[in-house]
Amino acid sequence: MKIHRLTPSIGAEIQGVDLAQDQPDQVIAAIRGALLDHKVVFFRDQQITREQHIAFGRRFGELEIHPATPADQSDPEVLRITYNDKRRGQENHWHSDVTWRTEPSLGSILRAIELPDLGGDTLFADMEAAYAGLSPALQEWICGLTAVHDIARVFAKRLGREAEELHAKYPPQEHPVVRTHPETGRRGIYVNTGFTSHIVGLSGKESRWLLEHLYAQARMPEYQCRFRWEPGSIAFWDNRASQHYAASDYFPARRSMERVTIKGDRPFFDPART
Repeated sequence: MKIHRLTPSIGAEIQGVDLAQDQPDQVIAAIRGALLDHKVVFFRDQQITREQHIAFGRRFGELEIHPATPADQSDPEVLRITYNDKRRGQENHWHSDVTWRTEPSLGSILRAIELPDLGGDTLFADMEAAYAGLSPALQEWICGLTAVHDIARVFAKRLGREAEELHAKYPPQEHPVVRTHPETGRRGIYVNTGFTSHIVGLSGKESRWLLEHLYAQARMPEYQCRFRWEPGSIAFWDNRASQHYAASDYFPARRSMERVTIKGDRPFFDPART
C-alpha cells in the first residue's frame, strides 16, 4: 500500500489496494489513518460490485439510509446520484453531507458508475486548514457559537415535500460553528451553504455576514484539491473535517455515481483540545 499526497493540505491517492478483496484489519486501519491525515482519499481502477462497496463501507462503521433513497430499493444503504440531459447536477455548492442529522455522518464513499467524457470533477476543501487560517480574534469568537442545520433547505424542493413534514422526522439541529474532531482533536469550521440556516444568538444581518465569511474559506484554492474521475475511481472523504463541491459542467452528458455513508456522532466543541 502506497499513499501519494495530492496537495500539502488535503487529498491523497492510495495505491496497491484491491477493494474487491476483503482487506485485513491492518489495511483498514491504515486507510482510516490516511483519511484522518488527508481528509479525503482516492482509489483508482477498482472494479467492485455494489455489494463489495457496501461491505467496504461497513468496515468503518454502521451505514445510514438517506431519505432520498426509494423505500422499495433492495439495497437502501446505497444512494444513487444520476444526472443527464433531463436533470442537471445539483451538488455544485460547498457542503458536508447530512449535517442536518442529530449525528451527522463520519464519512462518505462515492463510486463512479458512468462518467461524462469530460467534466464532472469533485473538489474538496480542508475545513481544519480553513479554521487555522482565520485570525486568532475571529477563532476565539466563533468557538463559542452554534448554528442551526436544516434538511428542508435542500430536500423540501428536491423530494417534493413540505418543510414541516421533513422536520417531523428530521428536526433542525444546532451544532457548533467550530467542531472538534472526535478522533484527532483538531478544530474545523462546521457550517456549510447547503444546510446551515443561521447562527444562534446573532441578528439576521450579523449571521449572514459571518456565515458568508466562513463559507468563503472553502472557496480558497489553498485549502482545496480537485479530483478527476475515471472508470473505477472511488473517493472516501471525512465529513467531519472537509467539504466538497461536485462541478456540474457536463450537462447534457450523463454522470451516475453511487454513495454509501457511514454514521457518525454528535458534533461538539472541546476547548481543552487544541
